[in-house]
Amino acid sequence: MISRHDGQVMSHIDQIRQSITDILTTPVGSRVMRRDYGSLLPELIDRPIDDVLILQAYSAIYTALLRWENRVIIEAISIGQVKQGILEVRLYAHLAEFGVDGVLDVGVALS
Repeated sequence: MISRHDGQVMSHIDQIRQSITDILTTPVGSRVMRRDYGSLLPELIDRPIDDVLILQAYSAIYTALLRWENRVIIEAISIGQVKQGILEVRLYAHLAEFGVDGVLDVGVALS
């Protein structure tokens, strides 16, 4: 797979990371031929940060990745602070393709 940022060939881990970023940043309903692709995470942008929002973010991340990224089995999710418009998401997951447990750090642009 080729990186959408620089056109270079990526490692398998980077392919998974790019796929996760694409899934999480694509609003459900925005793809013409695949209306159910994406996540509900973009709908949470610009809402006040409280316990309900955090719970909704965890749910949006988990639900979307469970459906659209079968190479990753999520064991835990950690959401970091927003820095320069990027939401830091850390996934503790089993990488089914490799048969190993790992940590994937993904930055999700909020704008």
